[in-house]
Amino acid sequence: MNNLIIHRGPDEDGLFSEENDQFTIGMGMRRLSIIDLSSGKQPIFSDDKQIVIVFNGEIYNYKVLKSKLEAEGVTFKTSSDTEVILKAYEKYGIESFQWLDGMYGFSIYDKNINKLFIARDFFGEKPLYYTHTDNEFIWASELKSIINTIDFTPNISKKGLNLYFRLTYIPAPHTIYDNIFKLEANHYIEYDLSSDNTTIHKINAEPKPKAINITFDDAKAKTKDLVYKSVDSRSIADVGLGTFLSGGVDSSIISLCLAQTTDKKIDTFSIGFKKASYDETDKSRVVAKQLNSNHHEFIIDENDLKNNIHKILINFDEPFSDTAALPTHLLSEKTREHVTVALTGDGGDEVFGGYNKYYIGKMNKKYTSVVPEGLHKSISKLSNKYLINKDDTRGRKFQINKLLNAIDYDGAFYWDIISLANTSNQLAEIMSPDYYDPNIFQEYKTVLGKQKIESLTDFRLVDKILSLEGGMLAKVDRTSMLTSLECRAPFLNRELWEFANTLPESYLMKGWNKKYILKEAFRDQFPPEFLEKSKSGFGSPTGDWLRQSLRKELESYIEPSMLKSQGIFNVDVITKLVKDHLESKKDSTFRVWSYYCFQKWYTFNFLKQN
Repeated sequence: MNNLIIHRGPDEDGLFSEENDQFTIGMGMRRLSIIDLSSGKQPIFSDDKQIVIVFNGEIYNYKVLKSKLEAEGVTFKTSSDTEVILKAYEKYGIESFQWLDGMYGFSIYDKNINKLFIARDFFGEKPLYYTHTDNEFIWASELKSIINTIDFTPNISKKGLNLYFRLTYIPAPHTIYDNIFKLEANHYIEYDLSSDNTTIHKINAEPKPKAINITFDDAKAKTKDLVYKSVDSRSIADVGLGTFLSGGVDSSIISLCLAQTTDKKIDTFSIGFKKASYDETDKSRVVAKQLNSNHHEFIIDENDLKNNIHKILINFDEPFSDTAALPTHLLSEKTREHVTVALTGDGGDEVFGGYNKYYIGKMNKKYTSVVPEGLHKSISKLSNKYLINKDDTRGRKFQINKLLNAIDYDGAFYWDIISLANTSNQLAEIMSPDYYDPNIFQEYKTVLGKQKIESLTDFRLVDKILSLEGGMLAKVDRTSMLTSLECRAPFLNRELWEFANTLPESYLMKGWNKKYILKEAFRDQFPPEFLEKSKSGFGSPTGDWLRQSLRKELESYIEPSMLKSQGIFNVDVITKLVKDHLESKKDSTFRVWSYYCFQKWYTFNFLKQN
């Protein structure tokens, strides 16, 4: 299990195992040495050897916690954050998990009570998978360590399959396999080794967002202060550190904060495409020049894709089709040649309300209050007929058509807006009735405590538990750790998130101005109008690649014999969808890409073809 994830920590490994009359337990870890290079080796034991920990990630407030514990008489043998978690647990038990500010997955085995505690961080930046069979409980940072340990191939999970073909990823607690789960963010497992029972608990209470009475100027000042503090806390490292700089608002602000908190030039890294409509390196150059950073720029093309696509997609261990995974990996690979840690702008959109889909949510409310449902159906039919994209441009026609197809008069529109692969109706068409599940989001509505998702606050909460944990953070973790690069996201700070949740929604989105308070907090630091420049995101021209270098492989995935033996898809509908895309009759990049990534995963895992 440990050797399968060497990429997560090539510097050291650590193993612990023990056997007694009741059970056998083993824990292992791989280490990417970033803090306390000399004495942070794991596993780490309590002084009496009765408690042992293995840990993946970073605790950003470990020095503060360590000082507090030392003031109470606790002694330490190392300078590592791992030992701080252990000593805090030893003195205060599971209550101490609430104090940790960081990204982590850790396991503590307490022999005094024959219990195992396995925890995952507040946002789910670090992964944690587990399965509980008749005689084993197995957990790991990546699915591959579980799949290659059990002696059978699990069945495909119907829930996981439907979530994937809606969202392009599978959020916790589900995976693509039956009876293998992801631990949800901000939760820990309590496993009793004597009774073989597990219970799952929340670590931190999450208060319902409620606006407080605060002036805009005070809120702006506090926003700025909290962002600077978070960047500072996430810059602690005994190795080289830089930033991903796309030229967008979030990564530019993080790079600015880092540059202003250090007395030497920082390293910034960006990636672009030979296809001009996708290349935005000009924006990152502007910021790099302003910051006077050591700027590193990399341009990729289809050859980079062909050489890397298999290892990138297969490394996720389950279907995953965010088109930004490919450039994120290639950027990580290049960045790792210079530094070991990179700060990113991830989370800025979720915390401060920055996505275009939040506009769309706002527009749905206005549209449905003005346009009768019958008239909308006629408009939608016309848009599907005349607003057809034939190439992967994702311009105005694409955006209008996506908006019109997501409009919903029953409060379900946001679930279709975040369904980047297929809406509910589209999935019902391509999937066989035996596999289709129309109610996959019900459990998340239950967690949110509401059936209708209507406000900006609602949208952000949905994104925290689905899109962030299952999509964005999985993408960044797997693609960067595959290159042994650690990425840290200063916007993903619980204090910052909870503060944003107390602000009036108009502070986050003023009219159509997204991330309003964040931009205003840093406006004086950038050239006029810079923060208003549009940015398309970090996608890649996969629609073109599917028609060109990947065409032959994609065509093999619509062979009738393969489709019939799978029994998952409506053969005629999925075949037409793929062929229409390949022949440029209708661009269906996201739908076809999600299909391609699924079949690539399926072929590798079930047909054992590389």
